[in-house]
Amino acid sequence: MFARNELEPGSDKFMEYYEKNPDKKILDDAFRKEPGLTSKDSLFYNNLAYAAANASFYTVSQLGNAVVGKENSSKQDISPKSMSTFLNEWGKKLGALEIGFTKLSDYHYYSHKGRGEEYGNKITDHHSYAIAFTVEMTQEMIAAAPQASIIMESGQQYLEAGRIAVQIAQFLRNLGYSARAHIDGNYQVVCPLVARDAGLGEIGRMGLLMTPRKGPRVRLGVITTDFELPVNNWKKNHSLLDFCNRCKKCADVCPSKSISWEAPKIIKGVKRWQINSESCFTYWCKAGTDCGRCMATCPYSHPDNLLHNSIRWGIKNSPLFRRIAVPLDDFFYGRKPKSAKMPKWILPEK
Repeated sequence: MFARNELEPGSDKFMEYYEKNPDKKILDDAFRKEPGLTSKDSLFYNNLAYAAANASFYTVSQLGNAVVGKENSSKQDISPKSMSTFLNEWGKKLGALEIGFTKLSDYHYYSHKGRGEEYGNKITDHHSYAIAFTVEMTQEMIAAAPQASIIMESGQQYLEAGRIAVQIAQFLRNLGYSARAHIDGNYQVVCPLVARDAGLGEIGRMGLLMTPRKGPRVRLGVITTDFELPVNNWKKNHSLLDFCNRCKKCADVCPSKSISWEAPKIIKGVKRWQINSESCFTYWCKAGTDCGRCMATCPYSHPDNLLHNSIRWGIKNSPLFRRIAVPLDDFFYGRKPKSAKMPKWILPEK
């Protein structure tokens, strides 16, 4: 959707895309009629939060020149075990929440660049291994979604993920290994799939990575490299997926009704849920934020404390508990809980 949003009406790329995809034209005209992300005319305009969000996204864009670089001509001999230990510890020191490694397959990569000056170019330079990590989106900022705090937090954590990814990629190049950082607006891989296969979570009903500790309340970073990492063997988290199949709260609260209430289906050979990305993005353009109601309402997004971790433990280990966990969450928080108030320091003085 971001690639389509960047198409300039009347341009050659615009005309070419809709000649090939005429069914998308009516759908995309809908979001182009709306004010747009961080627009002054959007539903949740807040001058301070929007300015802060745009500052974060601008800073991320400045990292674009650092995602790739020439590696040191002298390659240092380091064992995979030593490298994984160092990256786990250093990555968390840099601000990563969880870190995992995986061997890459073709399905992890996009086929073509969709944004920026490289739009339409084939992606051919594939690495063999990836480092994936999460950064936390704070519960206080997410709870007020779809108000302005959500896009402010999104921008901040995209920046944090980008900073960490760029640092780790350069670290690998310093040691003589090819590496690329994949950051907001400059991805060549499908980050949720890479993170899932690195053992960090599962793809949930809302189409986001669901992590065991924070649920969808994370942003992702990925570094691809030719260093032969000791990979994490992905094991499907059946308990998390079973709970996601039962819960459906994200579908109930979605303002644009973009999330399916149905069980996962086989789509292009893979059993999964699929959101309606056009209606979702159209609401973003109306709201002025990246919404996040699904993220805020998810029971897995509750604070990382003793009470909620005990509930997460029950969900993981007991099919019976999974049956009662959703009605319990409904009882205490409501089936369609209201958005929380934004932190007072974000609200402009009257």
